[in-house]
Amino acid sequence: MRTNNILFSILLFLILLIGCKPNKEENNSIEGIWESIGYGEILKIDANSYKYFDITDFSCLPAKEGNISEATNSMQVSNDTLIIKRGFSKYRYVRIKKLPDFCNQNSKDKNDISYNFEVFANTYKNHYAYFDLNKIVWGSLYINSKNKINSKSTEVDLYLVLEDMIEKLKDNHGSIEPTDEVYGLAENQIQSELAEEKTEELKEYGDFEISGIVADYYLQEDLTKDTWLMKWGKMENNVGYIQIKAMFLYADFNLDDSLVKENGFVSTYMDAFDSLNYEQQISKEVAGISKLMDTIMQDLKHTRHIIIDVRFNGGGQDVVALEILRRFNADKKQIAIKKARHINSYTIKTPIYLEPAKTPYTKPVYLLTSQQSASATDMMALGSMELNNLKRIGSHTNGAISDALQKTLPNGWYFSLSNEVYTDNNDKCYENIGVPVHYELNYPDDRQTFFRSIANDLEKDKRKILNAINELQSE
Repeated sequence: MRTNNILFSILLFLILLIGCKPNKEENNSIEGIWESIGYGEILKIDANSYKYFDITDFSCLPAKEGNISEATNSMQVSNDTLIIKRGFSKYRYVRIKKLPDFCNQNSKDKNDISYNFEVFANTYKNHYAYFDLNKIVWGSLYINSKNKINSKSTEVDLYLVLEDMIEKLKDNHGSIEPTDEVYGLAENQIQSELAEEKTEELKEYGDFEISGIVADYYLQEDLTKDTWLMKWGKMENNVGYIQIKAMFLYADFNLDDSLVKENGFVSTYMDAFDSLNYEQQISKEVAGISKLMDTIMQDLKHTRHIIIDVRFNGGGQDVVALEILRRFNADKKQIAIKKARHINSYTIKTPIYLEPAKTPYTKPVYLLTSQQSASATDMMALGSMELNNLKRIGSHTNGAISDALQKTLPNGWYFSLSNEVYTDNNDKCYENIGVPVHYELNYPDDRQTFFRSIANDLEKDKRKILNAINELQSE
């Protein structure tokens, strides 16, 4: 009996010991293979490097790689979930045991027309966020488009089919970038198919051109220095004015003058920009615009109020837009919410916050917007809805608020699509409809008609803005 008691005691001890043994330790190392939640990526990290792959249901294409030391500051692991922070966005990845088998297969012909079509179509099927909003029947669009591709199809045929799909999808951030040769051949084909019509030739303005014309007319005292992307100074009666032409191109890359002369500023800039990892791109853009805004706010701090003109601004980087906007914000506040399409639902919601400035400008601010105010400029307008000292004048923004999910086809063509949904704090989405204004000036929808209406009577344009401000101030 005593022996049995001893054996029972030992057995009980072992059971308790096993029961109290801690679970397998969490693996909090960033090394390994990670699959994104909602963005069609796999990230492979080892001790010294990282490598991104764009994936669909059947393809796995190398995207971006670099030294892991460049990216570790933005990475955090918790419960086998990798969180990567870029600007205000957080991207989540789950650990997987190995790369999908098709990541190790190189038998596919990367230039095969049907293969490239299927990669494009599958990416849209899995990630496009606005099928319902835009009343798109994907199955019909896919079949009808696929039937236009056959064994004799050329790259030009492929490009025209993909362009047609993007147009039918009504994707605000949808784009496809073929080679210059393919683009040129496609344009020639399109032009040859159009009936020749004699039309009155009207002056056409570029975004940067019209914004410069307006700023030169508005400014009584031009204080602009060290940039061509913005103009600022004072109008009559000590009114501050800031003209913002774009929400990107602000990083200081110390570009080679000879390359800029040969290839143009934007092309040379983008070559330098694309050589950086995602985190460095954001950091340098924010540093560049922050330095400019320090100067601008110092120059305009004693003005009665400030007008910010983004009517001709087609967008860029959200972080740039919010770095500008925060100079008029006194307290950290939530300004929006975002989520991304994931399988048949969405990723978890991510709140977006506007940080405060150390010495914010809290006097009245008037944001001028139009239907041409798009993308990151939409984001600025969306965020402005939470600032009590800011009023919007003009017409609603473009409504292209989702980030552009950047992808690459097997043949090397870049393309992008809208995979995210942004809302205000009350879950209202402004995609397509744009962010509304406090004072409507009924600008024309058509881009060139709008630009010409401004350029043809600059004084009338300015007076309408100042009259709107006077009415808003008297409310």
